[in-house]
This record gives sequence, structure tokens and C-alpha cells, in this order.
Amino acid sequence: MLRSADLTIRLNPADDVVIARVQIPEGTLVTRENVRATARIPAGHKIAVRAVAAGAPVRRYGQIIGFASRDIAPGDHVHVHNLVMGSVEKDYAFCSEVKPVDYIEPRATFEGIVREDGRVATRNYIGILTSVNCSATVSRMIADHFRNRLDDYPNVDGVVALTHKTGCGMASEGEPMAYLRRTVGGFARHPNFHSVLVLGLGCEAAQIVPLIAAERLKAGERLHAFTIQEQGGTTKTVREGISRVAALLPEANRVRRETVPASHLVLGLECGGSDGYSGVSANPALGAAADLLVRHGGTAILSETPEIYGAEHLLTRRAASREVGEKLLARIRWWEDYTRRNGNEMDNNPTPGNKAGGLTTILEKSLGAAAKGGTTNLEEVYLYGETVAKKGFVFMDTPGYDPVSVTGHVAGGANVVCFTTGRGSVFGCKPAPSLKLATNTPMFRRMEDDMDVNCGTIVDGTETVAEAGERIFRLILETASGRRTKSEALGFGEDEFAPWVLGATM
Repeated sequence: MLRSADLTIRLNPADDVVIARVQIPEGTLVTRENVRATARIPAGHKIAVRAVAAGAPVRRYGQIIGFASRDIAPGDHVHVHNLVMGSVEKDYAFCSEVKPVDYIEPRATFEGIVREDGRVATRNYIGILTSVNCSATVSRMIADHFRNRLDDYPNVDGVVALTHKTGCGMASEGEPMAYLRRTVGGFARHPNFHSVLVLGLGCEAAQIVPLIAAERLKAGERLHAFTIQEQGGTTKTVREGISRVAALLPEANRVRRETVPASHLVLGLECGGSDGYSGVSANPALGAAADLLVRHGGTAILSETPEIYGAEHLLTRRAASREVGEKLLARIRWWEDYTRRNGNEMDNNPTPGNKAGGLTTILEKSLGAAAKGGTTNLEEVYLYGETVAKKGFVFMDTPGYDPVSVTGHVAGGANVVCFTTGRGSVFGCKPAPSLKLATNTPMFRRMEDDMDVNCGTIVDGTETVAEAGERIFRLILETASGRRTKSEALGFGEDEFAPWVLGATM
């Protein structure tokens, strides 16, 4: 049983609040902070440790997470009823915390699949991609033919159809089309696909030939492109697709895994269904794992621009150059304009589930989310779905919506994904394996079929952030070597393909 001194977690000496490890009944004396709870404090929620006057800032992580909407007394529950957003002046201090990367030698290794061009895969799929929603059902028919029929091809992880809801009702050129092309193109060239079919209807706005040209793809043995209309309808197209995939399977099955350095790993960092523990356990632990990967020469991608809003000044300080820092701020300004044009605002978060888990403002959520990015230098900032070419820690501009965000990671080249969750998100993203990291032990136990890692050990006091980070890093290497994740075992990953849709549907 926890001692009263262990009832809370303090993250910074300057904080006005601490976090409840477990539910704290009204009247309980928290001896470590010398405050008595004036109300029931749910697990993961905040309790004030000092008086805060109405209008004054409230700090967590040593940073402002909002402002008191009324006087707050020591021992009060601090949440949406007495904490609100407000304007916060930020010191971007570009590049002020840049430091040399402490690389580790010898480099960690994993068992990867080396493609002909030298890129390394962690899985070996055949993909069916669509230019438009009108070809989605036909694509699934082709893929479904091979379900449970790959026993003769043990080195092929599957035939997967990745479909989407757009591709027409939009301009044939412009920013929305560029985003769609970049996403489909990124998946078409992803090393985890041995080969792909790109299937269209034939009359859509997202024509296949311009897509291939814009993305500098090359039709051939590994890339087959055709349309339903030119094939003569559904039945003939399905027959043709099955024939082409069947011809590709023997060659795809010839791959073998070999030992390669961890520098070939590109890790997508995602959080969803966050709670008050996310910034305490799973996110900083994933940040520690990301630091280890960077120190072994690999790449880690942080994203979700609306969910680093309010914490961007912590990233600009780590920017490798002023130019990189300004790129990040340019994306923040783009989002401010984007939300304004659509009658929204950046503080449309946290979600109801986030709030139930203890998060109150987007500032608080963002400060915890940014912890996934670790502590190394920010080397580059990418647009959604752009190919990530820079080694080290980078940022990609994506929405906070998890399927859309991870789709951008994978389009950019992520060959492994780590997804932290406090409320219990279920997720996968083929062709990249996705590991699920639970922020707290009760949820991990309740949803053990979905969760790969319990980071609630940090909250429980049985493991440090660094120890959990090392454990996550080792599991990333095992996963990249072929160990299946929980989401893969459950069959997740096809329906979660979700390109970012910009602009009006006409």
C-alpha cells in the first residue's frame, strides 16, 4: 500500500500542482507537500500545493499550463472548473540548448530486410494503394483473395489494401492534391512494401499518371498502375489484380533478414487518448528511447503540431539552426491561420477523454506530448508526408488526429511506430509495426491484449524513466527484427490509413 508521502508526483520544484498517483479522498493529508485535499482528487489529476490567486499563472513541468479562473487554495482539485487558457509570452531562445550528440559505439543492431537500393525494411508486404475512394472496394477484393492463402510464402507478411475517402471532388492541382500525392507516393516507395499496385477508377481528379510523375515513381516490376475503367469493370480488374499479385509473391518471398545497424530505423512518435500520466510516464520514457535511437544513429519523428502548441519554445531551443526553428514557428502560424479560417481555434483540445484523465488545457497536454521527442537536437522540420532524409530527431507537421498523423509518419519513411496512450487507444498502421505504450498500470492490465509496454511502472515507483526507455528501445529492435506487435496480432493497420484531407470537398 502506498504511504501518504507517495500519494503524489512532483515534476518540478517550481510547480504549483502535483499529480495524484492514486485517487486521494477528501481530507487526506499529503505529508510530502503538507497539504490536505479539500475535495476528492481522481488518479492522474492535479492537486494545488500552494495558493494561486485568480488570474495568476499555474505551473506544471516548471511551465505555465494555464491561469486560475478563481482563487485556488492549497489542497484544491485543479481542473477545468478553476483553470483556463490565457496568453503566454514565449522566449524561443533559438539554438540555445543545442549540444553535440553523444553517439554510442558500437551501434545497436536488428535483423532487417535490405532492399536492392540499400534501404532497410522491418516488414515485407505487398501493397494495393488507391488513387481515389472509387477504387477502394475493388482493391479490398484483390487483397481479400489472399487472406489465409499465404502459407507457401512464409516471408511475406501479407497483401494489404490501403484505401481512403478522397481523390476526387477536389482540384486536380494545388495544396490538397499535393498532400494526397505525397502520401500515396510515400507509401508506394516505402521499404516495407516489396511491391505495390496503384489502382484508380480512371476519371478521378487524382489521376495516376500525374501522381507517378509528381512523386518521381517508376512503373515496372515493383510498381503496377492501372484503372478499373481501362480493365473493363470490377470483375476483370479484380481478376487482373489477383494475377499480378500472384506473380509477385514468389519473388517477395525470397527475402531474408540480416543484421544491420539501428541507424536504419525511422521511428514515428505518437500519443493518443492521453491522460494526466502521459507526460509523467510513457511520453518521457518514449523520449528516452528516442534519445537512445538517435545516439545509435537512427531517426525519430515527433509530430502533431496542434499538440505541441504552447511547448514549441522548448523545441526551438533545441533547433540545430535558426532556420530550423523558424520552420517550426512557420507551421505554428499556418495552423493558427488554418483554424481561424475554419472557424476553430488552437485550444480545441484536450478531448473529453483527455479531461477525464486529468488534462485541462492544450498547454498542459502539449508540454507532456513534447516529452516524446526526448532531449537531442531538432535537426529538421518536414511538411506532412515529406520523405524524412535527415538523421536524428526531426519534426513533421501533422494534425493531432492519430490515424492521420501516423499516416504522415509512414509516408515519410517511418518503419516502426511507438504510440503512447493513457485512456486506451487501439491502433495499428500497416506496413509499419506499431507498439502501444500504456501510461498507467490499471489500464495496461485492463487492455493487455492491446498494450505492448506498461510504463505505469514509473508511476508505481518500480522503474525509472531511463530504465523504461531502455526497455522500450530493446523492444523496438526486437519488433524491427520481426517480433509481432499486439496490434499486428489483432489485424490492425488497413483501416487506419488516413491521408490528411485539406480544403473543401466539391
